[in-house]
Amino acid sequence: MAANGTALRLLVAIQLVSMGAMEMSGPFWPLQIQKLLGTANAQYTGLLSSLVYAGPMMAAMALTPLWGRLGDRTGHKPMIIRALLALAVCQALAAITFDPWLLVGIRVVQGALAGFIAAAQAYALACCVEGGRGQILARLQSATAVGSLAGPVLGGWLMDISGFALLCYSATVICLLCAMASLFLPSDTPSVQRKNKSASTALPKGWLGAMLGVIVLIQAAKMMPQPFYALYVADVLHAPAWLIGASYAASAATLALSAPLWGRLFDRHQPAHILRVVEWVAWSCFLTLAFTAVASEWVGFLASRLLWGGWQGALLPVAYTLIANTVSPSQQGFALGLGNSAAKAGALCGVLMGGIGMGVVGLAHSFWLVALTYAVAALGIRAIRSFARAPETTALSTHTSHN
Repeated sequence: MAANGTALRLLVAIQLVSMGAMEMSGPFWPLQIQKLLGTANAQYTGLLSSLVYAGPMMAAMALTPLWGRLGDRTGHKPMIIRALLALAVCQALAAITFDPWLLVGIRVVQGALAGFIAAAQAYALACCVEGGRGQILARLQSATAVGSLAGPVLGGWLMDISGFALLCYSATVICLLCAMASLFLPSDTPSVQRKNKSASTALPKGWLGAMLGVIVLIQAAKMMPQPFYALYVADVLHAPAWLIGASYAASAATLALSAPLWGRLFDRHQPAHILRVVEWVAWSCFLTLAFTAVASEWVGFLASRLLWGGWQGALLPVAYTLIANTVSPSQQGFALGLGNSAAKAGALCGVLMGGIGMGVVGLAHSFWLVALTYAVAALGIRAIRSFARAPETTALSTHTSHN
């Protein structure tokens, strides 16, 4: 329906802009903490710089499923608006605080009150039935990737011209504008959701837990290079500074381009077949990262990053689709909230493993650990395929009735 298409386009735009606003400050929290601590308390810089990222991630892991369950009962549009307003308030508070410990506390509250991505996913599946579910979730994932790519660039420019406060105030304004735009989204009350035609089936025992395990594995592998990526490009490849940003952005760009294509492909198949393909994509990531590990020139390294981003479009968005297709509409907010919590858990594990692994094997060999992690993920998916029976039918057909 035209209304659904308009709503989805508006939602994608809101997600892109709001995620960009959140990522504007992403790289700069440690710099602000260092500034607020001063030389007298410089010994706490490492601790607080870790907590400012880990704290909100753990809070979101715990509370995002609860926000999703509330959205299942009240509608997901209110959860989108609530999350955006919470993000705006927390960014404004971060701009005016002069206590580094309080700054970390604000970030934890931000993580606890957010849950925007899961709410947007559940809303899109409830209201935007134009196209298949895989395509819908992939478009949202692409919007997140583009926002995450553009946000730090704009944030760096704002830091240069004025400083951290202007950066946070800008994010506040953007989130408030996104919240206002969200008011124009059609309502998604639970009664409307029940009217949607669906073919829900009983969820096979262990299937949801298996999908959460897949998400943890693939996200741990994806986030593992974070602690050493910039150091590797600079010290091992001896590449210029601009290449660090360009090669990092390359994978985000190909992810954004490939995710809708993978989503359109997977909308045609049953969950068992999709999971089989996901396993082979994980093996492809293993081979791609092995090539990354042996690339001695930046041209080969950049090519491997482009290819790796293309494979990423077939992992996390597809895992979310497998969850969405195998739970009833009345439980999708909660289930997708669990999926987002699993993604954060995997990301946290990956970052920790990457930092520890770099110290164990050395910077020059760090990407071999990432390749090995993808091999473990592929074997884990093979085990899940063997022990968790996949549903025979999806919860909602690719082309929902337009009546």
